[in-house]
Amino acid sequence: MNTRISEIFSSIQGEGKLVGRRQVFIRFSGCNLTCNYCDTPQSRDPKQGECLSTDELQTRVENLITPDFHSLSLTGGEPLLHADFIREFLENYPRDALLETNGSLPHELKKILDLIRYASVDIKLSEHEAVSNWNGLLNSELKSINLLLKENINTYCKLVVFPSTQVDSVTFIASKIVKEVKDTSKLSLIIQPESPLTHWENKQDKLLEISEITGKYLNVLVIPQVHKLLNIR
Repeated sequence: MNTRISEIFSSIQGEGKLVGRRQVFIRFSGCNLTCNYCDTPQSRDPKQGECLSTDELQTRVENLITPDFHSLSLTGGEPLLHADFIREFLENYPRDALLETNGSLPHELKKILDLIRYASVDIKLSEHEAVSNWNGLLNSELKSINLLLKENINTYCKLVVFPSTQVDSVTFIASKIVKEVKDTSKLSLIIQPESPLTHWENKQDKLLEISEITGKYLNVLVIPQVHKLLNIR
């Protein structure tokens, strides 16, 4: 089986609960959403990158493994558009893997639940302009979270916020997660300030307020894009 991959590289994970871990990133081509904060817009193009087989991908990955390697990052674009390929790859070449997904495709997620160890679900606010039917997207994201937690996959949610983000919008998301997700005891919410951090000058109190409010519902962490602070991919 072949699929199109935008890029493959080794770097430090700069987002979420695995921040600081050395990973080999596999960025799949194509995305079903159009988020206005996307920092890899080239990966939205389903024709961008190289068409590789699972064996060819394995060779690329092996050449990038370092002594500090922790896990693979399956990212995009939206990797679950390639769920069948991911399943074949991880069945043939099993490694610990982090799935970085927008959570909009729970039916595709089911195909690889038994093969991934970590998952990051990127929750979208309506202001992210990701899709016309925002309520439908949120319901799919919540369904994906429930599927992941049911399989005891180490899962966290990520929520990108702008200086203009209304605290009420974030509060709604946190309360919705608590209401709709069956067990949030092992679920964290990562508040990720939009990059560059210069946008947040004299506005840091907004992050403190968001953290305080969401902390009433979930285990919350505020983590910027550390890889951009380090000036690495």
